[in-house]
Amino acid sequence: MNPVIGLDVSKGESQVQAFLDKGKPYRKSFSIKHDLKGLEGLLEFLQEVEKAADGYQPSVVLESTGHYHIPVIQFLAEQNYVYIIVNPLISHRAKSSSLRKVKTDAIDAYHLCELFYKEDLEPYKKRGIQLLNLRNLTRQQESIAEISAKTKIQLHSLIDQVFPEYRGVFGSLYSKVSLLTLLEFPTSKAVLNVSEKELTDKISSLCMSRSESWAKEKAQKLREAAIRDPFQTISTIVIFLTLKSWLRLFFNTKSIYPILRMK
Repeated sequence: MNPVIGLDVSKGESQVQAFLDKGKPYRKSFSIKHDLKGLEGLLEFLQEVEKAADGYQPSVVLESTGHYHIPVIQFLAEQNYVYIIVNPLISHRAKSSSLRKVKTDAIDAYHLCELFYKEDLEPYKKRGIQLLNLRNLTRQQESIAEISAKTKIQLHSLIDQVFPEYRGVFGSLYSKVSLLTLLEFPTSKAVLNVSEKELTDKISSLCMSRSESWAKEKAQKLREAAIRDPFQTISTIVIFLTLKSWLRLFFNTKSIYPILRMK
């Protein structure tokens, strides 16, 4: 005997089909919820199949489904059952070659059992906790990088419509001192309404690790940019307010700091 149980996993539940051996399906398929009661029912069925298969413990085959299958495989691992996670491309290819073209959860669970006997499938090798943490951190970093890129594009677009000459005043437009200065002086008019000394003092207070001469140089560049700027008068107040809102939001939520480090 070589028993197997196929699980067609979806959000919150799975369709279950068992085979005692190749070409020998066991009972009709049924569904279980991914809650404690449903998983305990799955365990009872696993034990029932094992008894019907003369004591041979069934393997469990399921497709990789992102995160929907995680509670199931965690439960199976705790109960010391062998499980096989199949690449969806492999199972799709097997289903495409079948005469059964109807897509139902019951048939998909049946196909997974048939696939077990056709393919040389290997049990899932549990990754170490360090590798799992590294994988999750990598995905999180990719997500932050994507958000950062979109945020920079949006902010760049707003600056182009309010104070385009501001770009180039600081080495990095998205540095902390640059964005804090922009929050304080978001338009050329705001820059020209104060003296160069006031600009120097403000920039110096925003970046105390730099020298006074550096702050003075940036203040001069900021005034020159304001004089060159084509938007001496803001015609669209909504865009101006949007820019101010974005900058305040970044600093209030501290979401800017991951962005600042990604230069």
